[in-house]
Amino acid sequence: MDRLLPLLSLLLALAVSHAAVPPQVYWHSVLPNTPMPSAITDLLTSRTLGHKQKVMFGASSLIEFKYNGAATETQLHEDPNVALFFLEKDLHPGAKMTLHFTKTTSSSSAFIPRIAANSIPFSSAKLPQILNYFSIQPNSIQAEAIKKILLDCEEPAAKGEKKYCATSLESMVEFSTSSLGTHKVLAVSTTVGKEETPKQQYTITAGGVQRMAGDELVACHAETYAYAVFYCHLTKSTRAYKVKMVGNDGTGVEAVAVCHTDTAGWNPKHIAFQVLNVKPGTVPICHFMPQGQVVWIRSS
Repeated sequence: MDRLLPLLSLLLALAVSHAAVPPQVYWHSVLPNTPMPSAITDLLTSRTLGHKQKVMFGASSLIEFKYNGAATETQLHEDPNVALFFLEKDLHPGAKMTLHFTKTTSSSSAFIPRIAANSIPFSSAKLPQILNYFSIQPNSIQAEAIKKILLDCEEPAAKGEKKYCATSLESMVEFSTSSLGTHKVLAVSTTVGKEETPKQQYTITAGGVQRMAGDELVACHAETYAYAVFYCHLTKSTRAYKVKMVGNDGTGVEAVAVCHTDTAGWNPKHIAFQVLNVKPGTVPICHFMPQGQVVWIRSS
């Protein structure tokens, strides 16, 4: 046993030092050949959370990306992400699309260290403790928003998928790389040349459509929570593209597009079918990823 003590002490020291590693250093240690996308760098602001701290929560907007979900009338007419759906046949240079790119992350949200995230309850069974931690009234709109996010995270994955709600940068990286079976990955996000842009017509530029490798990916969708939380899921039968386009006002966009080639198991009332007027399993369904969301793919 005495001979094990030095080894145990070393392992403990390594664990402590790893927990304290700044996010940029952690990223480059596990993904040395993967550039960090803007959707992640924007959330690396130094941030601490304390009991009774006032924070903002928002309603979950995952219905567009949950394939067993059905759209509501309000969503069809008011959700800006509705316009992000299109058919794969329309993805070519010169194509014109009317789009509204909006950020899905809150400026008040940021990644917190995993050791801190793990110390804060994150389950519907612990909802009273979470509300107390953030000084949220039990019957408030914010309390309902928190409950919805937690229930979304606890809902079983769709058939053929893996899912996980990442509450830290480290947990997002680990889920994405383990799901794809490699650390040789790309992490990409949609970038827009201006901070705020109107709903307008965009034209895909010459040579502006680039297919990325593989037929499966991990998509991580940002939740509006007290700190950075991403709803991540591994999807198969997919094709990912980088798409360069220019808006009528001259704004340049490099968007990430995901096309689903097998939609037979989707809810027939999913928002994509209603917007595009097609039926499940007939044609590939595509959508642009809003700003602030991350797509992980194998780099080769």
